[in-house]
This record gives sequence, C-alpha cells and structure tokens, in this order.
Amino acid sequence: MKNKKTKKMVLLMVTLLLAFSTVLAGCGGSNTNDTSGNAASGGESGDKDTVKLKVYLIGGPQRDLPMVQEEMNKYLMEKINTTVDITMIDWGDYSKRMPVITASGENYDIAFTSSWAYDYLPNATRGAFLPINDLLDKYGQGIKEQLDPRFLSGSQIDGQNYAVPVNKELASQWVWRFNKQYVDKYNMDITKIRTLEDLEPYLQQIKDNEPADITPLAVPKGFKPYLAFDFLLGDEFPVGINMNGDTGKYVNVLESEELKSSLKTIRKYYQAGYLRKDVATLEGIDNIKTGKWFVDREQTQPYAELGWSRSAGYDIVTTPMQDPVIFTGSATGAMHAISANSKNPERAMMFLNLLNTDPYLRNLINYGIEGTHYNKISDNVIEDLPAMKDGFQMPGFALGNLFLTYMHKEDPADKWEAFKEFNNSAKVAPSFGFNFNPDPVKTEVASISAIVKEFYPSIMTGAVDPDEHLPKAIEKLKAAGLDKVIAEAQKQYDEWKAANPK
Repeated sequence: MKNKKTKKMVLLMVTLLLAFSTVLAGCGGSNTNDTSGNAASGGESGDKDTVKLKVYLIGGPQRDLPMVQEEMNKYLMEKINTTVDITMIDWGDYSKRMPVITASGENYDIAFTSSWAYDYLPNATRGAFLPINDLLDKYGQGIKEQLDPRFLSGSQIDGQNYAVPVNKELASQWVWRFNKQYVDKYNMDITKIRTLEDLEPYLQQIKDNEPADITPLAVPKGFKPYLAFDFLLGDEFPVGINMNGDTGKYVNVLESEELKSSLKTIRKYYQAGYLRKDVATLEGIDNIKTGKWFVDREQTQPYAELGWSRSAGYDIVTTPMQDPVIFTGSATGAMHAISANSKNPERAMMFLNLLNTDPYLRNLINYGIEGTHYNKISDNVIEDLPAMKDGFQMPGFALGNLFLTYMHKEDPADKWEAFKEFNNSAKVAPSFGFNFNPDPVKTEVASISAIVKEFYPSIMTGAVDPDEHLPKAIEKLKAAGLDKVIAEAQKQYDEWKAANPK
C-alpha cells in the first residue's frame, strides 16, 4: 500500500514540475523552431517566433537552389521573420507525389497547383487546400492590388479561393511554331497558315525536299487537333461547349463534326509520313534540342518566340491557330495553395504576398544571385551567366508575379504592357468562372479518363483509321457513363449561370 502511495506522489510531483517548466519556457526568449502559425515580427500579435515554411514547387532539381535559398532566407528573416525549405519535384513526378504527401498528413505549408499538375479543383474540393479569402484580406492585400481580378474570380469555387494564381498571361492561345531556317529557305508565307488543313502544302514541301530525319510535323503522343471548344476538364476529357455553336450546352466532343474533319486530316498526314511513325507511343520529342523539325504547336504569350529562340539557340517564329481566349483553366494555369495541414497559414500568406509584390525576392527565386547567375545591364535588364544555365534554371511562370521579373536585353521594352494588352483583348469563354465539381460522377470521370488514355494517342495522331476506331472509343466511353457526366455538368452549369447572371 505504501509503495502505491509513494508512486502516486512521485508521478504527481513529476507532472507539476513539467507543467512549471513549460510555463517558464513560454516566458523566455524566441523559439526558432516554432510552427504555431503566429504572425511574424511586427504583426498583430507582436510575436517574435521564427517560422520555417515547407514549400513544394514543380520543376527539375536545381544544383544551386541551396545557395539561393540561403540568400532568400536572410531576406525573409528581415522581412517577416521566416525561412523557407523548398523542395523541387520534377515535372512528370509532381502530380504523383503530391497526393501521397498530402494523404500522409504532412504539415507542409505551400504547394504549386494548377489545372494541369496536382489538379487544383479536385484537391480544393476534397479539402487538401485551405480557403484563403480571409488570409488574402488580412495578409495578402498586395496580391489583390497587383493581380488581375479575373484570376481570383475565375479560380473561385463556390465563392472561395483556395490558391493564389500567378500573375501572368491570362488568355490562352495556340500557335504553330516554325523552325525559321526552313521558312526562309523555301520563302514561305506562314501568315496564310491557321488551321491544320492549311499546313498541307508546306509539310509536303519539307517531306519532298529535306532529309528523312527532318520531321515535318513534330508532335508527341499528346497531340490533339485544335478545336474551338470550352472543355469541361481540359482537352484530355471529351466534354465541352462548342464556342461556335450553342454556348449554353455541354456536348460529347468526339461526336462533333469539327473533330471528325480534323481526324481525317491528321490521318492523311500520318499516312503521308509528315509525323513520326512512332508518334502514338512518343512520350516527348526533342525537336527543339536537335533542330530536326519544321513545325510543332505550343501555347503562346507575348514575345514567346524570343524566349523559345534563346533556349533553342536558333530562330523560331509563329503564326496563331486561334484568337486568344480566357478560360477558367487559364486562371488556374499556375497557382500556389496553402495546405489544409499547414500550421503556419498566416506566415505562408505573408510569404506569398512578398513573392507577388517584392521585386528583389521574386527575381532572386527566379534568376538566382546577381554576379553569380546573372549580371545586370540596367535596373531591370539582365544577361545570363553560365552558372544560371548550369545550376539554376527555374520555371519562371510557376513562381509568382511574372510582371516583377527582370527582362533580358533582347526583350522589348513593352513586354509586360504587351502581356496586359494580350489579356485585355481576349475573348472570355462562356463558362469562365465555372468550376465543375466531379464528385457526384467521380467513378465515371475516372473510368472515362482511363479510356481516353487508351484511345486518344493513336486516334488523335492519325496512327489508326478514325472511321474504325472513333466509334469504338465513343461506344466504350458511353458505357462508362459519359452521358451521365454530361448531364451532371449541364446541371451544375445551369445552376452556376442562374446564380451568376452576366
């Protein structure tokens, strides 16, 4: 009995001592490992604790990231008493690894998200990201002042924002890109080229007169003919609104006359040898690196040709396939979300606010350290040093307010004004601001996506006869519930339009 009482007394004394030491520690100096999420030094709470933010970004590994991050952290400590720990995840792995990291419950703070990588909409609706409207109002006023308001309105889900969009080109425009040496060699007037059909005589000229290792139409298996559709879940999913038809109705894109016509053309091109024979299994294509190509396609932005030419080491020119359009996906093309598991949401928003308003920080994460990775020619113009190419080539469009970044000496002085003009001149898609919630048909969406991966590469690149294989794909997609998805999309879209009259 005595031993039991003694044990109880000892336990009670230990408990009291631990509690007392905790109080003393709380009265002491700052804790540099704090993850409480209190405001930064100078914030409302007056708290002096340093916060370390865990950040996941998309892109290949960069040799000099630790060096640049050290400089960033010196600056961030002065500004918001914060440091960052940045992890780069390569392009092809990002959408695979981030769901695993999130599902593990890791309390990371910020992650890149978009309409095409670690998909914004489903992850926001499933609770992976924190609603940030209040945080924007309190700690992100600079973002709201600088960001085109259509980015925030277009990325809202039921009135809530779940990520900060990158301020960049808002409009989407596909162009044909040409290796200029062949345009010059054959004196081609590429201004006459717009559609897939318009390419034919030029492709034939290259095929007939250039060596066999020059690919006339250099595209990988992900190629799809351009269609004037406002797609529900991107052009990998066969549901959309025909922008030249009934703009209030979602339809099966595979049944459209526009697609059927384009598939006949691309099949003809494949049989003529204008595309690589292995195109249906070609994950990527290194045409820019090798220079052995005539034309491909890409999404553009003002003066994109200059950047492509600088990277390639030879001249690339373009002609538009369509006029610029602002889709909902355009507003969510590059974003930064705060994790729902973050213990530091206030400080995370402070960091994002700086990333979108502070020129020094924005250029540091983009170009690296002055004198090491680049030299300044003037206040806002730089030239790259070898160390940038060798050790620090960050994906600028995925890092924050693009309008704050330095220009290169070959960039036109009106570059950023041209971006704003590009955004302001674009047509707005009928569903801009509508974010489809796939949860009611998530089983069907998953099945359809799997079938698309099975059929699209061979059909869309012309590797098989569309008259034979397209009906098979449509039949299989309908059996998987495509019509049910279209009906659900129409229901949600009609409800959204009723709640958001224009």
